[in-house]
Amino acid sequence: MVRLPGRSAPRPSRAFGHPRAPHSPPGQAHGPDGSRSGVLRSAVTGRSVAGQVFLLQVVIVLLLVVSAVVAQVLQVRHDTDVDAGNRSLAVAQTFANAPGTAEALRSPDPTAVLQPRAEAVRTATGVDFVVVMNTQGIRYTHPRTDRIGKKFVGTIAPALAGHTVTEHITGTIGPLVQVVVPVRDPAGKVVGLVSAGITTAHVGGTADRQLPLLLAAAAAALALATAGTALVSRRLLRQTHGLGPYEMTRMYEHHDAVLHAVREGVLIVGGDGRLLLANDEAHRLLDLPADAERRHVLELGLDDETAGLLASGRVATDEVHLVKDRLLAVNQRPTELRGGPAGSVTTLRDSTELRALSGRAEAARERLDMLYDAGVGIGTSLDVTRTAEELASLAVPRFADFATVDLFDAVLSGEEPRPGTALRRTACAGVREDSPLYPPGERIRFVPTSPQARALTTGQSVVVERLRAAPGWRAQDLERTDQVLAYGIHSLITVPLRAGSLVLGLVNFWRAEKPQPFDAEEVSLAEELVARAAVSIDNARRYTREHSMAITLQRSLLPRSLPEQGALEIAYRYLPAQAGVGGDWFDVLPLSGARVALVVGDVVGHGLHAAATMGRLRTAVHNFSALDLPPDELLGLLDELVGRLDQEETAAAGGAVVTGATCLYAIYDPVSRRCTVARAGHPPPALVRPDGTVEFPDVPAGPPLGLGGLPFETAELELPEGSRLVLYTDGLVEDRERDIDEGLALLDEALRRTPGASPEETCRAVLDRLPARPSDDVALIVARTRVLGGDRVAQWQVPSDPAAVSEVRSSVSRRLADWGLEELVFTTELILSELVTNAIRYGHGPIGVRLLRDRTLICEVSDRSTTSPHLRYAASTDEGGRGLFLVAQLAERWGTRYTPDGKVIWAEQPLP
Repeated sequence: MVRLPGRSAPRPSRAFGHPRAPHSPPGQAHGPDGSRSGVLRSAVTGRSVAGQVFLLQVVIVLLLVVSAVVAQVLQVRHDTDVDAGNRSLAVAQTFANAPGTAEALRSPDPTAVLQPRAEAVRTATGVDFVVVMNTQGIRYTHPRTDRIGKKFVGTIAPALAGHTVTEHITGTIGPLVQVVVPVRDPAGKVVGLVSAGITTAHVGGTADRQLPLLLAAAAAALALATAGTALVSRRLLRQTHGLGPYEMTRMYEHHDAVLHAVREGVLIVGGDGRLLLANDEAHRLLDLPADAERRHVLELGLDDETAGLLASGRVATDEVHLVKDRLLAVNQRPTELRGGPAGSVTTLRDSTELRALSGRAEAARERLDMLYDAGVGIGTSLDVTRTAEELASLAVPRFADFATVDLFDAVLSGEEPRPGTALRRTACAGVREDSPLYPPGERIRFVPTSPQARALTTGQSVVVERLRAAPGWRAQDLERTDQVLAYGIHSLITVPLRAGSLVLGLVNFWRAEKPQPFDAEEVSLAEELVARAAVSIDNARRYTREHSMAITLQRSLLPRSLPEQGALEIAYRYLPAQAGVGGDWFDVLPLSGARVALVVGDVVGHGLHAAATMGRLRTAVHNFSALDLPPDELLGLLDELVGRLDQEETAAAGGAVVTGATCLYAIYDPVSRRCTVARAGHPPPALVRPDGTVEFPDVPAGPPLGLGGLPFETAELELPEGSRLVLYTDGLVEDRERDIDEGLALLDEALRRTPGASPEETCRAVLDRLPARPSDDVALIVARTRVLGGDRVAQWQVPSDPAAVSEVRSSVSRRLADWGLEELVFTTELILSELVTNAIRYGHGPIGVRLLRDRTLICEVSDRSTTSPHLRYAASTDEGGRGLFLVAQLAERWGTRYTPDGKVIWAEQPLP
């Protein structure tokens, strides 16, 4: 009980003090059950200060012990890693610098020489593996022989530059440390790499020996802390009981000061229903009379509901009662629940202002939630229209009943907006679907007096509280505005959609369902909402521009149609990736002698750089193919070109190098039915034979373009007529969810299901198993072979005698007559005479002549000389030099290609 000034102090009760336990002498404390064991239980449960001190000290000791153990384990682990790295480095460097290692790498069979040495070193030193590899990362040695010849798993680029690489990885044998060091020849050039590694489990072991000692010390410390804390707890419990008169008086004075200072009303009602105490706040809230104490609560002039609650003494929790003009939250508890005197304690809290503040806080919370949702839900895609729709959908119905977004047409196409042009309604959302507002897609030109035009001109938001009283707005379209007003729309906020200094368009918020117009706070919310959306719309606009440029560039660089040729029946597909623009490309290039070259390539990465690099490589392949080079030589030139491009880009500030490029180049000859293939890091082609069997020819896998230093190899395939050659990029067989082996198996299965299918049908069957938008670009070419039969090919051997030219002319004339090409006899004889005469005069025998009747008439003259004739203008006094000029005038195309045995000069004439 609190003693009030000017009143006699009532008898103290347990509600306001800490009475001493009955019959306990001063200075002696007991537990709740009257025994000494209660002290310890009180301390352990933590309900007293002593208990909290006890638990805190135990927790601190436990934390210190755990920290010590963790620190020790981490230190041992660190020492283990350092030891493993040092041991691996010593073994790798010793083996790399051992006599004979560099020479063994250059031997015909490095594995036969190095594998026994590596295993002997591994056994002697205790490391887990010693791997020797070439500069491409191909293993020559390994403890598991099935791993020899495969790609090393780890980082080797620094080692190739002459540095040492130490890395921590988790392999099939557990966590390990591996070191890669270079092997240098006497000239200092890196000719190979050596890697040694050891699992961390084989080094260390200190933690297991130290952990029992740490745990024992921790247990001892915990026991001592528990005993000391128990003693302190007993003393604290004794000191809080047996308070003297001074302490009791001071405690009651503090209670009195607190009771009358709190902003809650406090009432104590006795068991007989009389008011024993009421603080100042209770007097104010209930408007109690000055002599309220000692009077029955039903006599205090309170309303029946409140007076009945106070008289009943029942439990009440946050019950709201209207007392005059105040809303009071009432809490009431009986005092006899824990053995106290009969009665109840009641607290009163004025919630009138709290309700108003709660309403404003709820509105502020909703607005913050909306802004948070705007940050999360607007700009989920880099699409301008989609972003505008997300803004309109977010605002309805939480902020406005209708929301419209109007953007300049230039923004929709990714360009910067041009002020003064019309806007296009891009998005519209509302609580109902039948609003008379302009629909999406409508072009709108706002009149100068409209709020939208003012917002575009000033760059500031405009609010129209009453649309019916705004003649400037109605001047936009009298008929439509009448329909809008009749529909119930009555208030408007229009906010310019700004991104930096650019005004991208307008956002209009319309109110119809709520009768209140928009206010100043709602204008601020609208501006914040639009500002956040403007960033996303501008990002989408920029992406649209960049993507359009990249798409345009890519489409301009890819072939739009295939050239005419008769050697292959071709179908192709190009599927872009889900996002970005890739660097995949393909080409079909007619060559001399009715041959055709097929090209498929891939530049790693996406974007403008990949597309531009693809165009440069495709142009280079076109130029190199005009030289009639074999596939391996063409890839060698392309490799040098990529290396030069990388050097140029590296030298330029901020230049982006070609991070990776692959290519496959194949030449098919319909006369010999042979196909020569070479590849640079590209997946192998698939071959479907006429009987439906599928195979992946063993074409040597050269390095990707740009690495340099290694020659490319070719494979020669003999293709029966009707065979289908399938070329593709890695996007067809590789994916994030599967490796290339699984992809090749799926391709094999798809091709086996298409026996006798056309190239077009084969393309559809292969791509049907792919997703609609693959994760990487896919380029696919299916070419079915044709054969130029013996009835369309004629060839002769010509002696190195000028007199033999007339005989060849006669034979050619007869063959042209047999083919029904009498119109070409004269020009063919002239061309043939000049070419054979030049071969006899300047070349070396034997000399061959071949006629091919394809889409054009092809005349070829071959000899063993590698000297190529060149076209020139003969002077009037020159006796020669006019023959090739005559050939160039009569033939549609002519040129020279080199063979392993010499050269072939050819000329093509169109068929009549």
